[in-house]
Amino acid sequence: MIKKLASCIREYKKDSILTPVFVALEVVLECIIPYVIALLVNNIQRGCELGVIVKYGLVVFVMACLSLLCGALSGYFCARASSGFAKNLRKDLFYKVQGFSFANIDKFSTSSLVTRLTTDVTNVQNAYMMIIRIAVRCPFMLIFALVMSVLMSPSLAMTYLFIVPVLAIGLGLMIKISMPIFNRLFKKYDALNESVQENVNGIRVVKAYVREDYEINKFNEASQELKRSFTRVEKILAFNSPLMQFCMYVTMTAVSLFGAGMIIRSGGSAFNVGDLSSMITYSMQILMSLMMISMIFVMVTMSVASARRICEVLDDESTIKDPENAVTDVKDGSVDFDNVSFAYSADAEKNVLEGIDLHIKSGQTIGIIGGTGSSKSSLIQLIPRLYDVTGGSVKVGGRDVREYDIKTLRDQVAVVLQKNVL
Repeated sequence: MIKKLASCIREYKKDSILTPVFVALEVVLECIIPYVIALLVNNIQRGCELGVIVKYGLVVFVMACLSLLCGALSGYFCARASSGFAKNLRKDLFYKVQGFSFANIDKFSTSSLVTRLTTDVTNVQNAYMMIIRIAVRCPFMLIFALVMSVLMSPSLAMTYLFIVPVLAIGLGLMIKISMPIFNRLFKKYDALNESVQENVNGIRVVKAYVREDYEINKFNEASQELKRSFTRVEKILAFNSPLMQFCMYVTMTAVSLFGAGMIIRSGGSAFNVGDLSSMITYSMQILMSLMMISMIFVMVTMSVASARRICEVLDDESTIKDPENAVTDVKDGSVDFDNVSFAYSADAEKNVLEGIDLHIKSGQTIGIIGGTGSSKSSLIQLIPRLYDVTGGSVKVGGRDVREYDIKTLRDQVAVVLQKNVL
C-alpha cells in the first residue's frame, strides 16, 4: 500500500526530501538555545559583565532567526509536497476510474468513488503532511532534547523513563479501540454521499411526487449514523489530551522538585538555577514531542482506512481489456447476437438476458420495444462492450466485439442514452 501511494509523489520528491532536512535543522537549533540560555543564566548568577550578556544574547537571537527561517522553509516545502502528492493521487484515481468497465463502477458504486476522490484523498494528504514534517520533527526533538537533558543532568533525566511507558500504553489502547471504528466510518460516508447524489440527480422526480419528507428522513438517518460513529471515536480520542496534560504536569513537578533539591544539596556547584531552567524547557520539548506523536498516530490511524480504500481502486483491474492482436478495423455496421445470455453479477440468481439470437444487417433500422425493466438498455450496452456477455457472443461487422480494440469499437458504435448528463 505504501509503495502504491509513494508512486504518486513523483515530481515532488525534492520538496518531500527538503522538508525533513529543514525540520531537522530547526530542531537542532531549538535544542541548543536552552543550553545557551542556561550558560547565560549561570554567568549572570556569577556576576558577569554586560559584554558577556550581550554576546550570549546575540548568539540566541541569531539562532532563533535561523530556527525561524528553517521552520518557514520546511512549511513551504511541506505545503508544496503534500498538495502536489494529493493532486497526483486524485489524477491517478480519476484516470483509473476512466478505464473502468461498468462492472467495476457497479462494484464500488458512484458515491463510494466520489468519497474516495475527495474525503479519503484529503485524509491521506493530511497524513502525508504530518509524516514529512511533524513525524520527523517530533522524534528528532525527542532524541535531541533527551541527549541534552542527559548532558545537563543524567540523574534528573531518568524521570522521563517513568512517563514514556504510561503514554505508550495509553496511546496503544486508544489506537486499538478506534481503528475498527474508522474502518466502518467511511462506509457510512459512502451512504451519506449516495443519499445526497441520488436526491440531487433526481430532484425533479422528488418534487413531482412530493417525496421531500421521505428524502429528508433518509438523509437524516445517514447523517445521524455518521454522527454517532464520529462521536464514539472522538470520545475515545478525547482521552489523549488529559493523558498528555497529566504526564506533562507530573514531569514538570518531578523535575522542579528533584532539581531544586539538587541545587540546595550541592549549593549550586554541581547543579544550579540555569541548569534547572533548561531542564524544564527540555522536559516541555520532550512532552510536547510525545503529544505531537500521539496526534500523528491518531491522524495516521484515520488515514490508513482511507489509504486502503484508495488502493482498492488503484489496484482494481478493469474487467474489460483490449485483447492481444486486437482488431482495429470495423468492416461494416452489421450486429449479430448469437445465443447471448447476460447477468450483471457472477452471484446473480438469474440472467437478465437469456438465449438472445438477433441478426441486424448493416443499414437496417430496428426498433426494440419492451416494458420498463425488460433489459432493453442491457441489450444495447453489450454492443459497444460496456459489459461483456455471460454466454454466447455479440458480433459487430462479423467479428466478436471482444476481438476489437476497445477504442476502435466504441468510435464506430454510437450510443445516445435516455439521459445525457454531460
